[in-house]
Amino acid sequence: MASTSDWAQALLSPSPLGLVIAILLAISIPLFLHSVVFRASGLTTLPSILLIGPSDSGKTSLLTLFERGTNASTHTSQAPISVECSLPVSNTAGSDKYRSAHDPTNQAHKKFLLIDTPGHGKLRHHALDNLTNPQNLKGLIFIVDAATLSAGDEGLRQTADYLHDTLLILQKRMAGNKALKALKDLPVLIAANKMDLFTALPAALVKSTLESEITKVRVSRSKGLLDSGIGMDEGADDEKDDWLGEVGSQDFKFYQMEEFDVTVEVIGGNVTGGEGPTVEKWWSWISERL
Repeated sequence: MASTSDWAQALLSPSPLGLVIAILLAISIPLFLHSVVFRASGLTTLPSILLIGPSDSGKTSLLTLFERGTNASTHTSQAPISVECSLPVSNTAGSDKYRSAHDPTNQAHKKFLLIDTPGHGKLRHHALDNLTNPQNLKGLIFIVDAATLSAGDEGLRQTADYLHDTLLILQKRMAGNKALKALKDLPVLIAANKMDLFTALPAALVKSTLESEITKVRVSRSKGLLDSGIGMDEGADDEKDDWLGEVGSQDFKFYQMEEFDVTVEVIGGNVTGGEGPTVEKWWSWISERL
């Protein structure tokens, strides 16, 4: 007992040993908190950007370009692919725009996950799962082949169908599903790819063409619901829930999605780096969301 008392008295009395122990504690406790507590909290999921769209639109090529900085040969995706990307040095993340240009923490905010999903009709549930179960999702890039959107082209109909379903899921997030509500203020970029091709439509025409085709999809879906034999009251409720955009509107317009906290932009570019717009504006769009 006397020995314990002596040790306690020695530790509490001014002495070189007590000073050394106090200094060690003063240094080790902050280091411990930083390495264990703050570092552990820093392991949260990186901000993510979801990349979706029809097959052969250029999704995997864009993923490869953003990850490696160079083009490479790709093949059709059969499963989701997630890679860690970094913004180019010339782009500043939206969360860093008020920081000093020399602030070293800028680099930590420039990393994000880019998630590529298969575009084949039978595999699109992977993309929809990412929409209904978001993991720090900051934006959605719907990439389209601007050279296959001419009137009457089957590619236009397939693209409009997929885009209609995607936007409808985002719209329905307001209907009581907590997971979907987490997507509030989700921005959508329609990346009109392959602008280097002679047959590609300009971005403005891509926008109006998709709006017109989605209007047709919306009408056909509504007519199919009414012709399915569903009861009048039930059918009216279902039709309202599955009506994309402003209820009762004659024509669909992307700005109607703003009512549901979804902003839609159409920006042209091309992954190959050929003539015409490249991916610079797409990088800028991403940087503003991080």
